[in-house]
Amino acid sequence: MNSKSYNLYEVAQQQFDHAAELLGLDQAMRDLLRVPIREYHFMIPIRMDNGDKKVFRGFRVQHNDARGPGKGGIRFHPLQTIDTVRALAMWMTWRSAIVDLPLGGSMGGVVCDPHDLTLVEQEKICRGWVRKISRDVGPELDVPSPDLMTGPKHMIWMLDEYETIHGVKKPGFITGKPVGLGGSFGRSEASGYGIIITVREALKELGMKPENTLAGIQGFGNVAQNAAQLYIQMGGKVISVSCWNQADHVAYTFRKADGIHLEELLKITNSFGEIDKAKALELGYECLPGEAWIEQDVDILLPAAIESQITVENVDRISPRVRLIAEGASGPINPGAEAVLAGRKILVIPDMLATAGGAICSYFEQVQSNMNYYWRRDEVLGKIDAQMTSAYMDISNFALRKNLPLRDAAYVIAVERVANACQDRGWI
Repeated sequence: MNSKSYNLYEVAQQQFDHAAELLGLDQAMRDLLRVPIREYHFMIPIRMDNGDKKVFRGFRVQHNDARGPGKGGIRFHPLQTIDTVRALAMWMTWRSAIVDLPLGGSMGGVVCDPHDLTLVEQEKICRGWVRKISRDVGPELDVPSPDLMTGPKHMIWMLDEYETIHGVKKPGFITGKPVGLGGSFGRSEASGYGIIITVREALKELGMKPENTLAGIQGFGNVAQNAAQLYIQMGGKVISVSCWNQADHVAYTFRKADGIHLEELLKITNSFGEIDKAKALELGYECLPGEAWIEQDVDILLPAAIESQITVENVDRISPRVRLIAEGASGPINPGAEAVLAGRKILVIPDMLATAGGAICSYFEQVQSNMNYYWRRDEVLGKIDAQMTSAYMDISNFALRKNLPLRDAAYVIAVERVANACQDRGWI
């Protein structure tokens, strides 16, 4: 998958600067919100299964907590950088605000590749990460959650370490836990479903019915899988998915002109969202280069992999048929490409809104954990639908009134809410 060297933090700051101009924020407020309020950098030494010692680099960035405790994921990735973490933390601040959660924004991670680590080694990294940061995170301070290449098993290892260190039971310390250990029903579906809820509302505005549309998806992890499931359930047809193949160290796009069969693909997909190429070919899928996802003749594109995937270098490859792009990853469209999309009248649902379903469900899990209570799956998903729909309508109506793109409208609403919280607290 294309990962051309764009600095995500610079992109996030440019987006903020634009919103600050639209809002007319004073310089002090811009200085406060443009950078994280605090950062933690640390090293995690562990003993590998073969007896060797290895040191991994870890981060936690807390961008802003004026509206409530920080909230944000922990990702494991070999190309993790502090600037990527800074950008993701900033975007989490706006994401929490745009769906009006009483939370701030943070992000963390470890520079590592789980493909090359045993489960025992991954557990040691998880516990080591918590030991380094346990005094500065927690239910009242900063609540971690899963992100790229982390999941429920990593979260429960981290919770266990946190509770062991502090000698307490605090399931609200972390979200994305297994359901039987304080997790929330609906958590695995939340991010993907949230994307398609916004797609459903956008299609109404475009005068299109889901059953008359085709979609192409980049990525096939948890988010993309659940987005595909709900979209297909609504009557849409996914004709292609793109994913990384670790064995070949390249990405592939798997295509079926009459629509993918989700269940059969899931049976040949590993825990990293990687589809078995040989088995896919046996099932009749075309196997195209990874970058071919962007040029499929579809109505909807859903980039749900990693950042910086639609750029000025490849934006012209997008089919003239495409009417809607829903950002299922953080920062998948670079600013230069977005200007081209605007010129082509392609509606873009920004990541801070499209992916907010996961943040909403994380908040619900946090609330349930703190109360030692739980809600049923249908109740959780119903609450997510209501909150996502309301947020979309607020942003869409504001965009129409102010003649702004959805991203600008979302930024203005989110930044204003955070700025007001900082002012109310007397920070500025």
